[in-house]
Amino acid sequence: MQQAPGIPGGHQGVAAGEEAVRGRVGSRRRARPNRTSDRPARTSAAETIVEHVRRLLESGTLKAGDRLPPERTLAVETGVSRSSVRVGLRALATMGIIQSRHGSGTYIADGPPALESEPLHFLAALHGFTRDEMFEARRLLEVGVAGLSATRARGEQVAAIAEEVTSMFASLDSPHDFLLHDIRFHRAVATASGNPILASLVEMLSGVFYEQRRATVSRARDLRESAEMHRRIYMAIRQRDGAAARDAMDRHLQLSYEAQVSEEKPPRPES
Repeated sequence: MQQAPGIPGGHQGVAAGEEAVRGRVGSRRRARPNRTSDRPARTSAAETIVEHVRRLLESGTLKAGDRLPPERTLAVETGVSRSSVRVGLRALATMGIIQSRHGSGTYIADGPPALESEPLHFLAALHGFTRDEMFEARRLLEVGVAGLSATRARGEQVAAIAEEVTSMFASLDSPHDFLLHDIRFHRAVATASGNPILASLVEMLSGVFYEQRRATVSRARDLRESAEMHRRIYMAIRQRDGAAARDAMDRHLQLSYEAQVSEEKPPRPES
């Protein structure tokens, strides 16, 4: 039987035809552009808001303490929905970049940057940070901060530190109130260092320390001694004595560590 022109005959012809088809298909596949690799990374609408505010800060259009444009304005400027604007603003608030004032609006934070302690809580849960590691970090950080504060603190910052010391002596019979003033004291000292990065780190660590300590502070034995140690730190800062401030902070943190170890021991049963 005569074969149609152009169609190879027999098994060899069929194999050759199939090979040719595969070759043409393979060529088309190879020629097809890799759209995944060529496509630029997508940015979420919320990230667009974060980047927009960052550019406004970098250009000087917005400064610390300035009021942020309304949500509808940010939506128009960035081309995203108002719901996406709100998600982006929540992210900026979490980073401590903006602050909401009830009935007034949203403002660029004008104090030292505030780092949330929650990420550190997750890291502690994930990696099992120990009490010893936490106090080691605090000593390395806060001893140096106390020395800086002694040389840099302004008058109103020294007054803020003094206020917390006075409040600690006034709350010796209320361990939880005492702990709050203890935390505020360390944050006030860090702010007085004049270094916003150090102040932010102390803020974050003190938040984690507060969560750990509030479960045991009711068993504290001598809050007066702790208040006195804080007073010595304050006096050294007030007298502009950096070495004395560092020594007093180091001694205080050692005693604080010992106190927490004692508080964590289960109470002895009454006989």
